[in-house]
Amino acid sequence: MRREETGIVIEISESKAKVKASRHGDCENCGVCPGDNAMVLEVQNPIGAKVGQRVAFEIQEANMLLAAFVVYILPLLALLAGAISGGVLGNNLGQNVLVCQIGGGIFFFAIAVVYMKRYDRAVKKNDNLLPVITKILN
Repeated sequence: MRREETGIVIEISESKAKVKASRHGDCENCGVCPGDNAMVLEVQNPIGAKVGQRVAFEIQEANMLLAAFVVYILPLLALLAGAISGGVLGNNLGQNVLVCQIGGGIFFFAIAVVYMKRYDRAVKKNDNLLPVITKILN
């Protein structure tokens, strides 16, 4: 499923463009994007939009859901898995279980952060995951 958004082209480079778009309803409570009312997205520009033109672009919602999972849910699951495995390991080795749970949680959380960084780099390199300008609006 795709969601259509609108924005203004502020910069062009090769087959990509930077589009300044107003935040949609899902973004209002998040606060991650810079600025109060707008965000700047890098999008594919297959139709050759120029700087200053108002455009419509599509974002694949599946990509947004996967990114939200990686950023918000994966670290929590890693922390939980680390605490559980640390507790089991500490119990089996006869060590302080709480210390092993904390250590396991930190270790697995750190692995999740490294994965998030690699995922972010992979997404930035993959142009197929970027939003696509679909039409120029008047």
